[in-house]
Amino acid sequence: MTVVDDDVLRLLDLLAGGASSEQLAHAGAAHPKATELALRIHATLTAHRRREAELTALFDTASDLARLRDPDAVLRSIVRRARTLLGADVSYLSLNDETAGRTYMRVTDGCVSPLFKEVILGMGEGLGGLVAQSARPYATPDYFRDERFLHTTPIDDAVRDEGLAAILGVPLSLGGTVIGVLYASDRTPRDFTPDEVALLSSLADHAVIALDNARLLDEISSHSAAMHRAEEAHDRLMDLVLRGGDVPEVAAAVADVLHGSIGLFDAAGEELAHAGTAPPAPDPDVVAVSRSTGRSVASAGSLVCAVQAGPELLGSIVLAGREALLDADRRLFERAAVVTALLLLLRRSVAKAEEEVRGELLTDLLTAPDRNPGALLARAERLGVDLTEPHAVLVAHAESVSRARLAVAAARHATLAGIHAEEVVLLVRGEPDAVASRIAAALTATTDTPVTIGAAGPARGPAAIAAAHAEAIRCLRALLALGRSGEGASAAGLGFLGVLLGDRGDLTGFVRRTIGPVLDYDERRGTDLTGTLRAYFAAGGNLTRAKETLHVHVNTVVQRLDRVATLLGGDWHEPGRALEIQLALRVHTLDGAPERVAGGRRREAR
Repeated sequence: MTVVDDDVLRLLDLLAGGASSEQLAHAGAAHPKATELALRIHATLTAHRRREAELTALFDTASDLARLRDPDAVLRSIVRRARTLLGADVSYLSLNDETAGRTYMRVTDGCVSPLFKEVILGMGEGLGGLVAQSARPYATPDYFRDERFLHTTPIDDAVRDEGLAAILGVPLSLGGTVIGVLYASDRTPRDFTPDEVALLSSLADHAVIALDNARLLDEISSHSAAMHRAEEAHDRLMDLVLRGGDVPEVAAAVADVLHGSIGLFDAAGEELAHAGTAPPAPDPDVVAVSRSTGRSVASAGSLVCAVQAGPELLGSIVLAGREALLDADRRLFERAAVVTALLLLLRRSVAKAEEEVRGELLTDLLTAPDRNPGALLARAERLGVDLTEPHAVLVAHAESVSRARLAVAAARHATLAGIHAEEVVLLVRGEPDAVASRIAAALTATTDTPVTIGAAGPARGPAAIAAAHAEAIRCLRALLALGRSGEGASAAGLGFLGVLLGDRGDLTGFVRRTIGPVLDYDERRGTDLTGTLRAYFAAGGNLTRAKETLHVHVNTVVQRLDRVATLLGGDWHEPGRALEIQLALRVHTLDGAPERVAGGRRREAR
């Protein structure tokens, strides 16, 4: 075994054993390419483990909510998971005392300072007081250098005693009221990402559910029947989520519990599912009111509740067909909106993971189609994509919209879509020209910016798809060079340029598309409009010289060219069209097209 093989095996052994990136880099210093691949695999595995941990934590939290009746136990679990998932040094949760106008510590994890555990914030004081007062998330990479909020001596002393620097706080909103704040903090400066803010907001929503559960159980203790039904409904909904239930199942369960019709809608007002008679999409203004208050809102004989995760609107839920609603049922309806938010967040996490898997497949398909075609076909089949079926390969480009947004919009129209070589690539069933034109128009409307699409195919199998992708790239470049932004076309749709650009130029098809009506007319009528065109172009468009070549009167030439205009369109002599027609005539001659037609005798066109 060579030294190289030993080093590569050592890298693989370290990778399998969970070695750090520093260890991998040190072990493979003599072989940069192998080391780079090992580090990429290490980074991918780390990202997958992080996403799996986040998803598991959300499921575990939902499971706690379904099983535990002690709100303090649930809050401790949420705070501990917040610290773990965000990799923070300290996490804690404070609750508001509306009567005293203060917020105080309820649960901490990782705190070492007794002073910090007992700190009390006035409304608007410190970062936490600002979050509690404004009902918005706030993050600071360095607390003592941040002047956006009011610093007070007691709060600063407590933060300093705990040794904190970076702090992120998100509100716990119940109805239109902030009841507390959930925090994650580090003892060194740190910038919190939007994903971390969204994750902490989701955990804060779970904390609200736990606190709201406790309050609701106290309120309805004297109404055992209603309480029992609410518990059953809550457990049923959470069980649906934990079992991997989908949006239609949640809609059906809520409709069954509340004895009405349920509609679930996304943030744009598009229906996701309904149970019973489908309610109409809610008024955006009504959803905005529900979103701002955190409560359901009556509107046009129905009840509407925003579905949101922290500050993000995910959609709405509508209840119709009920004359009156008890307060307990109304609370249950609002809780269903929270469960729906959790379900949509989980769906989005799963979709993101699946999108990455699809993107990896697309990259391997286009960069190494011959490495292991069978494995590529099998991977595609697991994603529901049959690469043995013919697919048009499309490459989409837009100047003023991100590739990520364009890829998301394009995925709705494709069997497989992703970003490759800095452009969005789609596999679509259908003829390239037709689907390219249709999808370019649809994406232009969706993104409100011109989307240009080059297309090729149809292609079957990895190798053919990779070759079609290269041709689609050339078509895209040609469209952009020609100033045809916002259009979609294949090599065939580019006319003679497509013939020049394509690897498999269809010369016969080009001739038929360009001068086919003239050829057919000559075949049917026994005329020589084709020869007239050749003479006209050979004479540089001079009618007198053309009639001498044809040995006819100049009026005859004019009549024949009028017939050509009828067959090919009035713009046939415009520079672009004329160039294509001349090229088609040359190709037609080189292809050995016969000059004679059935009957052998030509008649002059009239």
